[in-house]
Amino acid sequence: MSRPKSSRYVCQACGYTSPRWLGRCPNCQGWNTLVEERASSAPGGRGRPGEAEAIEPVWLDDVSETGSPRLGTGLGELDRVLGGGLVPGSFVLIGGDPGIGKSTLLLQAAATLARTKPPVLYVSAEESAAQIKLRATRLGVPGQGLGVLAATQLEAVEAAIRKLKPAVAVVDSIQTLWSEGLGGAPGSVGQVRECAAHLTRIAKTDGIVLLVVCHVTKDGLLAGPRTLEHLADCVLEFEGDRHHFYRILRAVKNRYGSTSEIGVFEMTGAGLKEVAELGDLFLPNEGSPLAGRAVAACMEGTRPLLVEIQALVASAAYGMPQRRASGVDANRLAILLAVLEKRMGYRLAANDVFLNVAGGLLVDEPAADLAAAMAVVSAFKDRPLARAALVGEVGLSGEIRPVIHLERRLEEAARLGFKRAVIPQANRDALSAGTPLGLEIEGAADLSQAVERAFA
Repeated sequence: MSRPKSSRYVCQACGYTSPRWLGRCPNCQGWNTLVEERASSAPGGRGRPGEAEAIEPVWLDDVSETGSPRLGTGLGELDRVLGGGLVPGSFVLIGGDPGIGKSTLLLQAAATLARTKPPVLYVSAEESAAQIKLRATRLGVPGQGLGVLAATQLEAVEAAIRKLKPAVAVVDSIQTLWSEGLGGAPGSVGQVRECAAHLTRIAKTDGIVLLVVCHVTKDGLLAGPRTLEHLADCVLEFEGDRHHFYRILRAVKNRYGSTSEIGVFEMTGAGLKEVAELGDLFLPNEGSPLAGRAVAACMEGTRPLLVEIQALVASAAYGMPQRRASGVDANRLAILLAVLEKRMGYRLAANDVFLNVAGGLLVDEPAADLAAAMAVVSAFKDRPLARAALVGEVGLSGEIRPVIHLERRLEEAARLGFKRAVIPQANRDALSAGTPLGLEIEGAADLSQAVERAFA
């Protein structure tokens, strides 16, 4: 018997679509990865070309800029990352490692929103209503105005949203939803893509906010097809180590705000607690100076942040030396080591080099290059650095390149009790002579000058 014409086959590995079944995917060359999907025959589905009624476009000058105000979640750090709050009709995707605190964060936000903008619907496809109640009791969040639905079928979720008409709906998680109009198991590429697209249409047509949890892969990337990120208006990543107290919420995509802001939370027995004042959160404790430690003055969004970068250099026990980085880009570490060996003459080729950012923070800006390089030099020489804030980008020829937002970095260093700072010479020349920072600021044009000043 022939298959219905509405059937198609989608590769679960790469998303390739074929009108017939294939044993091997022509795109990714994977075997037995194509799964049958059947398009929904429900009313309102996609029709044939030419059947849609013509819609008149509007002139951009005639579009009103006034819209619905943002909804505050009651969590200042979350609102900061969102750009000021939730935008009605938006689709927000949040991902993170298992156990990092995604469900806890969303339950706290949903309970707060339920008091200010009821009703709010919390859809859990992984827990029962009784389990959610237990977690809410442990967190001490009220349940007034917060509806709970334990369901995995997309049609049941849609019916509940249409009936309750919530201002905000939470779906935890998209990988466990399935639609009866499609083939394939829950979590397959086709199911995830179609469920997400259907939820997006609900958010846009009804003007509600959808907060959707998405699992991550072993590599830390959002699981499912890349279309999920394209569909979402805002993509948030919850970072951190389960062995540390602090969690970092970062926006990797935001149509309604900046992607340079971060939110910091502390995991406690009563849930996630906001850390509005970072201060010396990621700095070492005062004590005797140790080799291999340097302090970098970084910027996370609009907030300056001082972090400790640690390095360890040891003789390679086996043939190939190891290069390991935690919290910094491994490729950037390889470049810094090559520059130190070529321009400074440090013989690092026969040594294992390990670099780590204390506190589980991820630092990805070039201004942390100087601190990382000085930490490696300190560990290689087994000599501690002088207490100073280091900031600067290291070029391939060994020069120290200027950075932006320098005065804000230096003000934060002075506020935290630092007396010295080593910065790029170009930035030092541009600083006004009367800068009231109370710091001894030294410029370095290249790595050799930076080493001389960092150990002084």
